[in-house]
Amino acid sequence: MPNKKIRVLVVDDSALVRRLLSESIAKEPDLEVVGAAPDPFVARDLILSLKPDVLTLDIEMPRMDGLTFLTRLMHYRPMPVIMISSVGQASSTVAMEGLRRGAVEVLAKPSGPYSVGEVGQVLAQKIRAAHAARVRTPGPPALVSRIQPVVRIPADHLSSSLLAVGASTGGTQAIEEMLLGMPAQCPATVVAQHIPAGFSASFAHRLNSLCPFEVKEAVDGDIVAQGRVLIAPGNFHMMVQKRDGIFIAVVRDGPRVHYQKPAVDVLFGSVASLQLAHCVGVLLTGMGADGAQGLLQMRQAGATTIAQDEESCVVFGMPKAAIELGAAQHVHPLSRIAHEIVTALQTPRSPKFAGVA
Repeated sequence: MPNKKIRVLVVDDSALVRRLLSESIAKEPDLEVVGAAPDPFVARDLILSLKPDVLTLDIEMPRMDGLTFLTRLMHYRPMPVIMISSVGQASSTVAMEGLRRGAVEVLAKPSGPYSVGEVGQVLAQKIRAAHAARVRTPGPPALVSRIQPVVRIPADHLSSSLLAVGASTGGTQAIEEMLLGMPAQCPATVVAQHIPAGFSASFAHRLNSLCPFEVKEAVDGDIVAQGRVLIAPGNFHMMVQKRDGIFIAVVRDGPRVHYQKPAVDVLFGSVASLQLAHCVGVLLTGMGADGAQGLLQMRQAGATTIAQDEESCVVFGMPKAAIELGAAQHVHPLSRIAHEIVTALQTPRSPKFAGVA
């Protein structure tokens, strides 16, 4: 008996975009477009009658904007939602707010710099990830990690510490909660979150407004330093290199790895090659296996490695792959990860190969 197809409802006020998205989805044997709606009012009736598995939702629509509809939808009938947004600063900021309000993925509209082919390449992946996601109704910002006792990292450790983080579906909220649990004097931190180009800057800007340390979208040549968090820009890989005694971010174009750019494996692999004594790798929620091999390389190079547990993940794909590979020394709920990072950085570790036993 064939597997049941994932049923998708497309909501967009543009007839052209509805057609382009529907045609891209229809090419996939495991996906099915069950309907298309020009606005939230039509979408509401179609949701009730067609019972789709996943919704793609435009942000800018007449009669009711996508963010308002999303808020109501997640209150009355929570379901996996992919926000479809133009790349402008205002729209990408709203898209980031949509993720906070319960959407599980964001995708750039097929216009301007984003061709139909480029969007089609990632749309099916995002629909599958959304369908696999554990939908959570949004609540107030997480407080658990912020109120946990945080032990200070010794100054001599902090100056030579490096934290590398990877995430995908559900990662924007997970990274936010984790960073809110970190002390103001945080270690140098690099983050690879699967996110489209144009949205990573808004993501970094939001985090910078919330955290007591600097958070910014990385540019090539940025110094990786204590008290600074660098977010890999969408559609580029990020690596860390040591030059003249300083750690710098290297931002490069290149082929996708695990269908992703930025790829967590690329970042983690570069950090592993540094063989630092005070280093932590963290793999958070996400679909697929990106980051598992890189986390293993980090563990073998002497880093402390942590994976998010299944219960607190939106999608337990990437952490599960790392755990099965033997890459994760520790598995913790999201609410504990910030505390465990700080604890790990208290004690010096040998940069020699630690193995996975």
